[in-house]
Amino acid sequence: MIREKYPLGKELTGKLREIAARHRDGVGGCHGPDHIDRVHRTALYIGSLMGAELEILSTAALLHDIGRRYEMEQQGGICHAEKGAELARDILQELGFPAEKIEAIAHCIQTHRYRGENVPKSLEAKILFDADKLDSIGAIGIGRAFLFAGQVGAKLHNGDVDILASRSYSTEDTAYREFKFKMSKVKDRLLTPEGRRLAEERHGFMEIYFDRLDREIEGRCMGE
Repeated sequence: MIREKYPLGKELTGKLREIAARHRDGVGGCHGPDHIDRVHRTALYIGSLMGAELEILSTAALLHDIGRRYEMEQQGGICHAEKGAELARDILQELGFPAEKIEAIAHCIQTHRYRGENVPKSLEAKILFDADKLDSIGAIGIGRAFLFAGQVGAKLHNGDVDILASRSYSTEDTAYREFKFKMSKVKDRLLTPEGRRLAEERHGFMEIYFDRLDREIEGRCMGE
């Protein structure tokens, strides 16, 4: 159990957490250290079931969002996954990781983004992709969507506007918009059997929640 929690050992795990923390300046709460920890735990859980290389998976999970600050500063103008892979290569070289492991870890980071064009090819990359996406749905995903909406100054709900015509990083970039654009589609995009199983249950909860939100916003009673 301890080995699965710290496949890199406690000392190196702690060092990677510190490095990741230095890259989080200016990043909002929805991509804070608690997100990293949840993705790390979920990735190791799925990886242990599927026989993945947990050292690669653990490193990639801890560093997967180190490029996020740069994407936020550019309001989506650059891809945080590609930037993160670039930064990770330099970090891991300084830490003395073997070249083949560096490339395996960088591939995981570069391909973890939902909206990215880079496709996860290795088992570890597929697991990191799923673990990161699972943290964007269910009760946690709803909470994170509202955190981000608050960060960009979005309103509480916008069920009465054309979601497809609304813009990201605007007052219309609500949790409901994120549900329609991304969260409702995540379960069909996951790449591992365990990821898909977990996603089905989380998806069902979101359907119930946003249906209720619609009713309360409109002043309707349940069942109407």
